[in-house]
Amino acid sequence: MNRTDRLYALAEELRAVAPRPRTARQLADRFEVSVRTIERDLGALMEAGVPIYATPGPGGGYAVDRTRTLPPVNFTPDEATALALALARSGDTPFAGRLRSALRKVVGAMSPADADRARHLADRVRLLGGPESEHNAAAGVIEDAVLAELVVEIDYIDRDGARTTRLVEPVALVVSDVAWYFVGFCRLRGGGRSFRLDRVTAARATAEPAPHHEYQSLAGGTPETIRRLPLLEE
Repeated sequence: MNRTDRLYALAEELRAVAPRPRTARQLADRFEVSVRTIERDLGALMEAGVPIYATPGPGGGYAVDRTRTLPPVNFTPDEATALALALARSGDTPFAGRLRSALRKVVGAMSPADADRARHLADRVRLLGGPESEHNAAAGVIEDAVLAELVVEIDYIDRDGARTTRLVEPVALVVSDVAWYFVGFCRLRGGGRSFRLDRVTAARATAEPAPHHEYQSLAGGTPETIRRLPLLEE
């Protein structure tokens, strides 16, 4: 068994017996490798986001949170390929890193045969154009601020070239055919504002919780051309 197959099988072994734990020795005997190899494998799975936790002492061991794992039948090879295409087209956008993490989990939860089929299908899709742009660190900070609902400080260049530093209470991220925008309550201007992410030169997280604002109250009503994500639609 190669390491990729063993990692998949190890995750499934823990998922199948959850919530009961397995010791590193039991897992090493099960897969006919050393305890040190199993511990390295468990570390790799945890780094990849598999919800494995360790319980010390007699009767302890390694277990997985079954409610936070995906059974292999959830995704087909063509669905995994569609996710890979969405990731490739996301470029340097908010949530691209989280989409990459989701794709790793999807492929990791698939059977070896389906994962191989997904890689075969993905190889039949080619991207025309230059390499991906470098990661925008400021966009990542803003993304985290929106998710955590924390005030964020940004350095911004407006369309006239004026530079300002602002504290913003985040509300939403909006994407158009042209660019991504960060919508929030700007304390400098005392009202709702939209900031193009590619004009934010730096962003700094704060620990201050942001007051709640409805998107409609800042945008003056939601235009019909602005849609929610399909995930949120009734």
